[in-house]
Amino acid sequence: MRRRLDRAALRELMRALARSAPRRGSYRVFLVGGGTAVLLGFRDATVDADLYCARNEVFRSIQEIKERLRLNVELVRPEDFVPPVEGTDGRHVFIETISNVAFYHYDPYAQMLAKIVRGFRKDLEDAENFVARGLVDAERFRALVHAVPESEYRRYPALSRPSVLDAVDAFLKRLGTRRGD
Repeated sequence: MRRRLDRAALRELMRALARSAPRRGSYRVFLVGGGTAVLLGFRDATVDADLYCARNEVFRSIQEIKERLRLNVELVRPEDFVPPVEGTDGRHVFIETISNVAFYHYDPYAQMLAKIVRGFRKDLEDAENFVARGLVDAERFRALVHAVPESEYRRYPALSRPSVLDAVDAFLKRLGTRRGD
């Protein structure tokens, strides 16, 4: 039976990943989704750890780690589900460095877009927290999403630009109503 990923389990996973990483070189590992929500205090726990690293050799022992720690781990990033928003590489949020692995929260703007498009209650609550905690500026987010060209949607056959823009605008409108804007 897998255990839920709470803050302690997430920290344990990060330490185990750093210990198992190849000693040569350095790595940037990104937390995505529920892991970000847990570490930032949006929620107490999540079902799995979503991780991303451009250099996959850092995950060479991930099967052994997830079995030993009894955790679910997925290797994904927002762009696996939604079109990229401009400037993602400059918006990752540093967490800490353990050994030769630097951990970051993946770009909150990209995460928020994926959460809004998926539309589950917890995802929308996380998206609200990104704005409430000052990690995402709502108007900048809207502008970035509206700037994604139609051609980017070709890689996402389940999505259409109008439906994504409608979902984002509806979410931001509800958010503004709740906040009294």
